[in-house]
Amino acid sequence: MRVRSTNPDVRRVDAALRSVLPKSVDLEIAREHSDSSSDFRVVISGTPLRVTWVRNAWLSTIEEILARVDPPQVLVAERLPPGSRLALTEAGIGWVETTGAAEIAIGSLVVSRTGSRARIDDRASPGWTSTVLGVAEAVLVGVKPTVSATHEATLLSVGACTKALRSLTDLGLLEADAERGRRSARRVVDADALLDAYVAAAHDIGSQQSVAVGVVWRDPIDGVVAVGRRWDAAGVAWVATGLVAAAVVAPLVTSIGAAEVYVDADGIPELELVAAEVGLSPIEGGRLRLAPFPTATTRQLATVAGGLRVAPWPRLVADLRRSGVRGEEAAEHLRETVHDR
Repeated sequence: MRVRSTNPDVRRVDAALRSVLPKSVDLEIAREHSDSSSDFRVVISGTPLRVTWVRNAWLSTIEEILARVDPPQVLVAERLPPGSRLALTEAGIGWVETTGAAEIAIGSLVVSRTGSRARIDDRASPGWTSTVLGVAEAVLVGVKPTVSATHEATLLSVGACTKALRSLTDLGLLEADAERGRRSARRVVDADALLDAYVAAAHDIGSQQSVAVGVVWRDPIDGVVAVGRRWDAAGVAWVATGLVAAAVVAPLVTSIGAAEVYVDADGIPELELVAAEVGLSPIEGGRLRLAPFPTATTRQLATVAGGLRVAPWPRLVADLRRSGVRGEEAAEHLRETVHDR
């Protein structure tokens, strides 16, 4: 008989492993194998394994785990982007994602599962809304976490900023010495934790609507700048994101196959109209992808770099992290570049 643990991480690891193993396999989480509360010794059909749980296994997190003297044999995570999966596989470490995707090859234990994307796409981050995302985005770029400062920077209402800051505080990402009064000003508890939570929420509640359009430019950066000027003339707001934006903010990737741009549109029909404004037409596999602004703050906090209007760096990190291995590498480089400034 299984005993339900009071440790939520134990329950997550147990559920994730059971979802990818045959029902006939015996599974027991024996004990933690290190001082970390997220490290466990798991016994699968008599074979002991070192297992580590992390919620978001970004590439930077994987690099830290691989640098351990005693790394785990299996990593269980809520999110395992392609670059993280590849790094673990190359290091000979098995992995399991809570979507049901898994790859483990340890002795006689071999598991390979693709998982269900729907289980990721339908998941929501508790406490997060598009408004909370926008305020978090502002705080990450350096806006003081006060109602007046976030209201001025984002142009969101005072009430919306008040609620968003309270939500971030309830999530443990902001803290204050007192609930009210002169000592109630909030501050960021851990900037890295705030960024990770923001990115995860951005992935969970982001719009999946986009339109690919055909372009014939040779240089994506120059191409987006040129199209952007035409949108400016037509009164259409736009902001570049992804690899094309990262190439001017924190250059790393030299070859950019496609470009991503947020535009002022709501839904596929409006995206197609925005494309038509500058003489572009939807085409499958087009090298320019248009998507609605994810938050009002993304538009408000955009900056110009190398002649290109670019999304705020936290949004760039979020978008890069879900664009494949090269994107994850560019996201880590961008993150490090921002920290060094």
